[in-house]
Amino acid sequence: MMHCDFCGRNETEVRLLLPGLNACICSDCAERAHEVARDYLQQADKRAAGTINMAELPKPEQIKEFLDLYVIGQENAKRYLAVAVYNHYKRLTQNADEEVDIEKSNIIIVGPTGTGKTLLAKTIARMLKVPFAIVDATVLTEAGYVGEDIESLLTRLLAACDYNVEQAQRGIVFIDEIDKIARKGDNPSITRDVSGEGVQQGLLKLLEGSVVNVPPQGGRKHPEQKMIAVDTKNILFICGGAFEGIEQKIAQRLNTHVVGYGVSNHISQLERERLLHFVAPQDLRSYGLIPEIIGRLPILTNLEPLDRDALRRILTEPKNAITKQYVKLLEMDGVELVIDDDVLDFVVDKAIEYKLGARGLRSIFETIMMDVMYTVPSAKVKKYRLTRDYASQQLERANFEALSKAQ
Repeated sequence: MMHCDFCGRNETEVRLLLPGLNACICSDCAERAHEVARDYLQQADKRAAGTINMAELPKPEQIKEFLDLYVIGQENAKRYLAVAVYNHYKRLTQNADEEVDIEKSNIIIVGPTGTGKTLLAKTIARMLKVPFAIVDATVLTEAGYVGEDIESLLTRLLAACDYNVEQAQRGIVFIDEIDKIARKGDNPSITRDVSGEGVQQGLLKLLEGSVVNVPPQGGRKHPEQKMIAVDTKNILFICGGAFEGIEQKIAQRLNTHVVGYGVSNHISQLERERLLHFVAPQDLRSYGLIPEIIGRLPILTNLEPLDRDALRRILTEPKNAITKQYVKLLEMDGVELVIDDDVLDFVVDKAIEYKLGARGLRSIFETIMMDVMYTVPSAKVKKYRLTRDYASQQLERANFEALSKAQ
C-alpha cells in the first residue's frame, strides 16, 4: 500500500495521494508546501523590490513617453515629473557615506480643474518601482478635531506595499487638492483654522523629513493603538491643486489688468490663460499657503488649460480613451460601435460650454451612451452607429441644456 513520504499516512487516510518517480505526497502536505513556498517567494519579492538597479531605471525621456500614452498635452509638467521621479530613484541608490548628500525636491503642480493633475499621478504610478499612494488633503484637520490626522496620509502608502515600512520609506505620495488647505484669512490669530493653516503646520514635518508615528488602520490616534514609525526623509511628495482664482494674484504681482472697461473679453481670456505660466512662490503665499510649506515644495510647475484640439484628442488618442472603452465594451457583446466624427465635436463643444474640462468629456459621453448600453446588448444587432442627432437628444433628456442655462 502506498503512503505519503512526508507525513507517513497511507492512501486510505488521505483525500488524495500523488505518486512521483520514487516517492508520494498527499494533498494535505502538498497544500502546506504550497503555502510555505508562497510566503517565502513573497518575502523574496519584497526584498528584491527594496533594491533599485540603476541600469533598469526608466530614464526621464522614457517616463515622459509612457505618460504620452495616457495624457494629452501638458509637455512642461510631464518633463518636470519625469525628472523629479528619476532623481528620486537616483537618490535612493546613493550610499550613506558619499560626500555629496542629494536632497529630495518635492513638487507642487498648479492647474485648472479637469486638466489632468490626478491623471498624471495615477499614470506615473503604473510604471514605478517604488510604492505610490494618492491622498486627498480635503479630509485633513488638526489633531483633536473631526476629520483625519495628517499622519494618516502615510497609511495608504503603507497599504500600497503591504505594510513593509522599509519600502514605504522610499515611496512617493501625491497629495491632491492641496489648495483646499490654504489659510482662510490674512490674520491667523482671529480664529483657529483647523483645516487650513493648522494642517499646513502639521504637514511641515512630513515634507521635510522626520520619524512619524502612523496609525496602521488610518483614522484617529488613541493611546491604546499600536503605531508604526515611518521616516519620511526619503519619501517624495508631489502636491497638486486647482488654486481657483490665483490668476488675480499673479496679475496683481505683474501689474496686469485682466478685468475692467478697457479690456476686451478676448484679450481678458487670453491673458488669464497665459498668467498661469508666470506662477511663482509668492503667488502661492498670497493665495494662503504658509512660507514654510512653499519652501519645502521647491519645484513649481503648472498645467495649461485644455483647448478644443486637446479635448478632441483626449476623446480618441490615449490608450484608455473613453471612446475606445465603449468600443471594447460593445465588442465583448459582439457589436461593432461606429461613432460619427461630428458626435466627438459635439461632445467637445458641450464640455467647453459647461467649463468642465477633460473630466466633463466622460460624464457627457456616458450620458449619451447610457440608453445604448442598456438596449444594444440584448437587441441582437451586429453594428451600431452613434449619430450627432441621437447624442443631442440624449443630452436634452438628461436636462444638460437646462443645467447649461442655469450656469
